[in-house]
Amino acid sequence: MTTRRGFLGGLMAAGLTPRASWADVGLPDFVTAGLEPNGQYILAGLSRSGEVLFRHPLPGRGHAASAHPLRPEVIAFARRPGRFADVLDCRTGRQIARITPPEGLHFYGHGCFSEDGSRLFTTENDYENARGVIGIWDSATYRRIGSFSSGDIGPHDILRHPDGYLVVANGGIETHPESGRTPLNLPTMRSSLAYLSFDGALLEHVALPTDLRLNSIRHLALAPDGTVGFAMQWQGDLGDVVPIVGLHRRGTAPRLLAEDDPRLRNLNGYGGSIAFAPDGETVAVSSPRGDRVQIMDVHSAEMTQEHNLADVCGLATAGAGWVATTGLGQVLSLSPEQARPITTGATAWDNHLIPVG
Repeated sequence: MTTRRGFLGGLMAAGLTPRASWADVGLPDFVTAGLEPNGQYILAGLSRSGEVLFRHPLPGRGHAASAHPLRPEVIAFARRPGRFADVLDCRTGRQIARITPPEGLHFYGHGCFSEDGSRLFTTENDYENARGVIGIWDSATYRRIGSFSSGDIGPHDILRHPDGYLVVANGGIETHPESGRTPLNLPTMRSSLAYLSFDGALLEHVALPTDLRLNSIRHLALAPDGTVGFAMQWQGDLGDVVPIVGLHRRGTAPRLLAEDDPRLRNLNGYGGSIAFAPDGETVAVSSPRGDRVQIMDVHSAEMTQEHNLADVCGLATAGAGWVATTGLGQVLSLSPEQARPITTGATAWDNHLIPVG
């Protein structure tokens, strides 16, 4: 009878050693970027109870991350216009690789893996040509194997849709590292959603009405039924009441939520993160500039609740509602009825809270 040791030895000899899976690890529940009191930027692994399971130092400010669908690996992306992305082993927080885009490109802070985990897709800026790019990387080696157009200018967030394509939030804002994060094209700016095949074919391109062309589509979430939620950042007069959350299904027009609700002013024109409730009936958006989380009904399009939370931005689906993080070191449990602190620490949590596993 073949023993387990003999079986594994045979696999190793054949170069087929089994790799750990998320089921083997089980932790962390989330990853998020942060800033330590000593000024060190990090990526941290958090449990659902807010415990920090690992801290990995980053060479600059991080933004978001993406979890490999099969292996306990995450990749942490630099905040734009950064040029690093660190791949980590979530069992230990050890760095596996660091990737860098080609010259003339920088990351936009987000990426996603293909369903089988073989490829990584990253949002990038070809800043000399004012062109959005999706980089393609082989996740076995984390070497770049290609790229294609994002379908517009300023691709920020990207997600893999379960129906077999990519969804890209093209923010529409032209920037250049020499001018930092200053918008260069506000007179002509217009953002969009782009639906792309995995080889870069444009399947659908969706823009907002002309009067909302200064609403930059930035962050994405996916409902259980496949509806795409998007959070926007208004580049116009902050005195305007403008929608910050929208919903979209392919082949239809975007639905904008709470369009005329005066409480939208409380977001200060800024949608930081977006996440659906587990049942998909409501969607939440955070704003660190407005110190708010607002919750909206996906059917009535009305705002149903608002929580006043200082410097809140990280937001992820969890339990019966959401988990949120703040720049003041808090991890909170959110429901439509209440916001309950879980832990408070010295690390200032950054923009996004990414579920893993």
